[in-house]
Amino acid sequence: METADTTPHARPTPHRNTADGPPGEAPQLALELLVHGVGGTTPAEMLGDPRVQRITGDDTAACYRRTDDADAEERPGDYRDQPVREAYCWSNLTSGNGARALWLILVPFMVANLAHWMRPAAPPEHPAQRLYDVLVRILALTLTVLLAAAACEVALDLMAWQCAGTTVCVAGKSWMGFLSPDNGGWWSAPGRRLVLASVLPLLVIGFLWWLSYRTWSAYESASPPPRRPGTSRHTPAAERTTLSLDGFWYGRRLVARLRAAHTAAGVLTIAAALLVATAEADRRTGTVLTFTGRALTVLIVLLAAATLAVVWRTARSEAAPDDESDRLVVRALPYASLAALVLVAVHTAWARPGAHSSGPLPGASAFGAIAVFQGAMVLALVVTAWVLQRAARDDARTALRGMGGPAVALLACAVGGVLSGGVAQRFADWLDGGATPGQAHAPIAGPPVLLSWQAAVIPALLVVVAVVVVLAGIRVLVVRRTVSRDVPGLFDPQERPDDLRTKRIAGTIARAGLTDAAPVLVAATAAVTLVLGAGAVAGAWLTSRAPGRATEAAPPFVHAAAQTAEALGSWLMGAGVIVLVAMGRRAYRDHSARRTIGILWDVGTFWPRAAHPFAPPCYAERAVPDLTWRMATWTERFDGRLVISGHSQGSVLAAAAVWQLDLVTRSRVALLTYGSPLERLYGRWFPAFFGPPLLAGLHREMDDWRNLWRFTDPIGGPIRLTCDDGCPVDQGPLRDPLAFGRTLQSPLPAQILGHGDYQADPVFETVRAELIARLSPCVPAQRPQGEPDQGSSGRSSA
Repeated sequence: METADTTPHARPTPHRNTADGPPGEAPQLALELLVHGVGGTTPAEMLGDPRVQRITGDDTAACYRRTDDADAEERPGDYRDQPVREAYCWSNLTSGNGARALWLILVPFMVANLAHWMRPAAPPEHPAQRLYDVLVRILALTLTVLLAAAACEVALDLMAWQCAGTTVCVAGKSWMGFLSPDNGGWWSAPGRRLVLASVLPLLVIGFLWWLSYRTWSAYESASPPPRRPGTSRHTPAAERTTLSLDGFWYGRRLVARLRAAHTAAGVLTIAAALLVATAEADRRTGTVLTFTGRALTVLIVLLAAATLAVVWRTARSEAAPDDESDRLVVRALPYASLAALVLVAVHTAWARPGAHSSGPLPGASAFGAIAVFQGAMVLALVVTAWVLQRAARDDARTALRGMGGPAVALLACAVGGVLSGGVAQRFADWLDGGATPGQAHAPIAGPPVLLSWQAAVIPALLVVVAVVVVLAGIRVLVVRRTVSRDVPGLFDPQERPDDLRTKRIAGTIARAGLTDAAPVLVAATAAVTLVLGAGAVAGAWLTSRAPGRATEAAPPFVHAAAQTAEALGSWLMGAGVIVLVAMGRRAYRDHSARRTIGILWDVGTFWPRAAHPFAPPCYAERAVPDLTWRMATWTERFDGRLVISGHSQGSVLAAAAVWQLDLVTRSRVALLTYGSPLERLYGRWFPAFFGPPLLAGLHREMDDWRNLWRFTDPIGGPIRLTCDDGCPVDQGPLRDPLAFGRTLQSPLPAQILGHGDYQADPVFETVRAELIARLSPCVPAQRPQGEPDQGSSGRSSA
């Protein structure tokens, strides 16, 4: 942006309205583009008018105006003193129809995907960056294998192998009678029972593939605005921030390749379970089945290696949109895996005289191998993150000193293990009636021993979490007592102090501050999870028995504690699964509950699916291009000025969209954020993308930026940037509530607003009007490539 004075806040004041344009020219419009935050709101609420009209977009996401403003561009003279207000509504991207409640089962995948983006802010060319990406993608692949293995455990082991092969377990289950060996039917052979049961895990993998494909076509297909030849948008990718790259919000090829690889991995896991189940019988018979089994094993290993190679080589291409179809990988790999599964199924169903099923299904130790491999991947991720953190540009406020990614990755594995174990434990309890699986005189052996050990450590983990929560509560009390002394000084001294009111305000401030203590909870949970998880694996491998039976020779107190922990943990794992299903069912029926679930995804699914294709879809891959297209086309068509105004998560979308604009357009846009987590959450947990140097660069390249925040806000916070002339980006902390006690203007107690309703504060309107008045009425000339931005040279970070 070119001006006579390079100091942004010292522009000469013209002797005319800034909206009028040069003498003799038509008045110039200003547009205020509103973006709502977490949970969403209606266009009517955003615009303050029940009569609204869609300007552009569809039922999923669209821009709306008041009906009276729909044709504002045709009569710019009516808007000399105020901007045209337009609302972008994106809530249906995360909380639209009932089917999205099913995304709850994808929580482990979503958490693993977050780990990809939590890398330290090391230079992009650092060699450890590539290794970090590969480790996260491989770790995410193990979660798909774990899910497929859990489905095989329920369908193949517990149902087809253990229960269907036991007369006592089958008794009273008419739907399983045709599988019983006592029936002597065609399906009673163990191999054929397994083949029939394998349909269930195959349906699970197929459902995940369908859900990923369906959301892929709706979310990852929104392309960025086309690049104009000769503009500053052609700045080399190496000289631009990651979020400004043209292909950042366009993940079609990446997600398609990962979806093919993860689908193949799930199918191959089922095939491997079938092969392992029949391997012992084939060795005893010594027939041609032994040779075919080995040949199929080689085929499965080769396909697994190809799948791993695809995951290894599938890195994000962000410099430009990647439209390559990769049909050979996307189609051939899943179909080849399905063909191999069919061959394995034929091999497994082949008649084996004298074959029978007893005890647990062979290969149950795979759960221990998966857990050990995941632990090794997390430790490797810790070392890689430490190397990147040492090379980071700015680590002063980075959460967990750069260890956020490994900690979150470990929690993803833990959640996946809890869900898998919970389903297996509850299904086994249902199959064996009143008995306890795995105990003496039980009709079936029950789930793998490792799942029982993992269940037994859950109560200890919850105790640690409870201790941290208690310490957080004590911290709230201490901070409330400290803050209470300062609260009256924030308001009009003529207002009479009220002790109850003071404590309520101070308590709100203290609870809002817990957000900054979240790294402590995450670190404690991750550390204890790693230790207890390692202990569970060691206990399962050393004893080969469930904790209750493994401690029978121990002192009575130890034995009783082990039995209690095992039983309580089993119920807690099952309860977690039941609560998840109940929430999904309620959300399917209740729109308000569906919106609550949508709020979870507003925070967890902002980032593209870079590590796991079965994670809930990234709504920003639709919302950010929408906002970028709207700002770019409106400023070009109408030669106008623009303020993009974002609340909460909407401020993150707004900043990401501004980064996608070319420098000329970006310099004509002002940003107004309020209740914004840009620095408080995103800057600390995702420093490579929202760290202080990057936010400072965004500030320099825009026309201006103002941020409103409150002490009582648990989500929003300051941006911590200041111009060279001393004018800060942050406007706050704002007073909340607006009145301490009852006054002539506020006869009833004013509400403590916290994270909401920033527009109610008079400061909001003042700052908004200042931004609109500051916007340059002229389009800056296009600078040749390589010429410095003279209009932004007067800004720097604090």
